[in-house]
Amino acid sequence: MSYKKLEKVLIEKVTDLKTRGVAKGKEKVVTKIKLAENEKGPRFFIEGFGEKEFLRMNSNSYLGMSLRKEIIEAEEEAAKKYGAGPGAVRFISGTYKPHTDLEEKLAKFHSREAAMIFSSAYATIVSVISSLIDNETIVISDELNHNCIINAIKLARPKVKDVYKHLDMNLLEETIKKSIGQGKRVLIITDGIFSMRGDYAPLDKISTLAEKYDKDFEEGVITIVDDSHGVGAFGKTGRGTIEYTNAKGIDILIGTLGKAFGVNGGYVTASAALIEYFRESSPMYIYSNPITTAEACAAMKSLEIVDSGKGVELLDFMRAREKQFEQGLIKLGYEVIESEHPVVPLMLRDTKTTSDCVHFLVENGILATGLNYPVVPKGDEEIRFQISADHTEYDINYALDVLKQFKKTIS
Repeated sequence: MSYKKLEKVLIEKVTDLKTRGVAKGKEKVVTKIKLAENEKGPRFFIEGFGEKEFLRMNSNSYLGMSLRKEIIEAEEEAAKKYGAGPGAVRFISGTYKPHTDLEEKLAKFHSREAAMIFSSAYATIVSVISSLIDNETIVISDELNHNCIINAIKLARPKVKDVYKHLDMNLLEETIKKSIGQGKRVLIITDGIFSMRGDYAPLDKISTLAEKYDKDFEEGVITIVDDSHGVGAFGKTGRGTIEYTNAKGIDILIGTLGKAFGVNGGYVTASAALIEYFRESSPMYIYSNPITTAEACAAMKSLEIVDSGKGVELLDFMRAREKQFEQGLIKLGYEVIESEHPVVPLMLRDTKTTSDCVHFLVENGILATGLNYPVVPKGDEEIRFQISADHTEYDINYALDVLKQFKKTIS
C-alpha cells in the first residue's frame, strides 16, 4: 500500500529526533490522584510505577482549581442539566446559556466590552491573528513568543514580519519606526508571561510605544497579548500581566481557562466591535465545537473564586510557596530567573545535567519538566518547576531537600 512509503520516511524522522535527544518521548500516564492529606498536598500515581506517590511540580493549574470540590460539583451539575457535549458548532446549534454567561463574566473580569470563548488558547491565538492579518499588515513579535504565535504568523503570511530581541524595548521602537510606510497596520504581538522562563513583557512600555506611533499608520498599531500563563496567576487580583504592569491601551487580550482556572478552553476579550468581527471571521470559532457547558460552568465557578477574597488568599499562598522555593534554590547555589510568577526555572545550562536531574527527581517522587534544545536555545537548558496553591510548605521543603541531594552528585 502507498502509505508504507510515507510511513518509512516518517519513521526515519522520528528516529532522527530520538537520536538527537530532542524527541518528546513517551508520555507519563496519571492513573489516579490522592487528595491533600495532613501536611502533604495532592499526590499522583503514574502508570508503570505501581503505588509510588508523586509530587507534581509541572502543572499549569497554578491555583489548584482543577481539584476543588465546588468546581467539580459545578461541572457535574451542568453535565446533568445540558448533557455531555454541545452537539454542534455554535452558529448552528451549539451555543448554550453557560457559554454566553461565561463570555459576559470574562469581559467583566477584564473590564472589557466583550469576550468570546474557543476550544483552546492555541485555537484562539491562531484564529485571532489570522483574522487580523492581510497583505498590508506588519507583524512585530518577541523572539521568545510561544509556538502558537509563531505558527499563527506563519499561517497568516503578513506583508512584513519582524522579530525583536526578547524584551528589548529599544529594538521594538526601532522596528516600529522602520515599518512606517511599509504597510497600513501594525500588530505588536507578545506573550504576557513567557512560559519557559516565568519572566514578563513590560506591557506598559509596549502600549506606550503603540500609542506613540499609532498616527503613523493608516489602520493603526494594534497590541495583542497572550497572557495564558498570567491570567489567574499573576497580579494582585489575578488579572495577569496587564494588572501587574499597570498597562493601559492593550487592545486584545487572549487567555486560557485551562491553566490557573483549572478547566479547559481559551478566550479573547476586546472591544465589542472586534469581538463581533472575530465571531464572523475566526475559522476555529466558526468551524469547531465550543467547550462543553459543563466546562463553561466549571470555569464560571473558578472565575467566581478568583474574583473574591478567597482568590486573593490563594494567590498570596501560591506566591509564598513560590518565594520559598525560589529562595531555597538560591541558597543551595542554583541559578534561577527570579520573578513573582509561579514558573521557577532552574537554569542548569547543560542537556545531560538537565536530563540527569529530571531522572533523579522521578526516582525521588517528583514530576518536573526538563527543557533542552531546541525547545530552548543551547545554553539555556533548564528544569521548569511550576508552583501551585496545592503545594504545602512540606512539599516545597521536600523538593528542596531532593535538589540538595542532587547538587552533591554534580559537585
